[in-house]
Amino acid sequence: MTGLGAVFRPQLAPERLRSVAELADAAGLEELWLWEDCFREGGISTAAAALAWTERVKVGVGLLPVPLRNVAIAAMEAATLHRMFPGRPILAVGHGVQDWMGQVGARVESPVSLLREHLVALRALLGGERVSTEGRYVKLDDVALDWPPVEPVPVIAGVTGPRSLRLAGEAADGTLLTASTSPEGVRKARQLIDEGRESAGRSGVGPHPIVVYLLTATGPDGAARLKAELAAEGLGSVPDLGVAGDAGAVAKAVQRLADAGADTVVLQPTGDEPDPEGFVRFAAEEVRPLVP
Repeated sequence: MTGLGAVFRPQLAPERLRSVAELADAAGLEELWLWEDCFREGGISTAAAALAWTERVKVGVGLLPVPLRNVAIAAMEAATLHRMFPGRPILAVGHGVQDWMGQVGARVESPVSLLREHLVALRALLGGERVSTEGRYVKLDDVALDWPPVEPVPVIAGVTGPRSLRLAGEAADGTLLTASTSPEGVRKARQLIDEGRESAGRSGVGPHPIVVYLLTATGPDGAARLKAELAAEGLGSVPDLGVAGDAGAVAKAVQRLADAGADTVVLQPTGDEPDPEGFVRFAAEEVRPLVP
């Protein structure tokens, strides 16, 4: 079965999160995803609140920018969430938007090197290992978590470029793709991820799920809102991005991404979505029954 989720976008004030999270839980939505976009809302704080307000929905953070987070702190935060809410947090890490990283003095010369070092150390720490490393960016001296997760937890890489997608295959347990990824982009990403897995000798080491956002608009002005957002992002001329329409149209778009290799599709409302609670209800009650 293809997983289905929805995004709570940080264009909404943090105090709006509770009603959306509780509705997602009650409506049976599988996953609710949050963003740590500069300079809006913190990913860990919002995830902890959403998990505390709900009982069953999984809560994803896509993504935590590694230049902003020392890997030991990231591991402590992730382990705490996983111990308090077993099986429900999903955390993705990635380069972050480079302009934003520059604004806060955190931009690095080699984002790929940083992400590689961060992924290796983060997975080791969450696996209960004691880590000492002297990398270009990640430096740890005899560090281990007092309270690592009880069960193994996946570390997901949110990446886009070819080098980073290969790195995700080499060093991560799954990959998160943005809404600028078409079905053909998912196929290419899967190929690059598999190349990375093979080069690292990980081809037979469990599955490597792909999660992809799908920009989605519904309602009478849905097509106009979708077109405007794609244009604002400089993606207006890119084919096969986003979907506007009723549940049937959205389900078909989800299926196209699934057929291309996505394991979970997360419906991303436009930034000006007028009814966030209604969007979540639409995803859970109307789209989910149509997605095999």
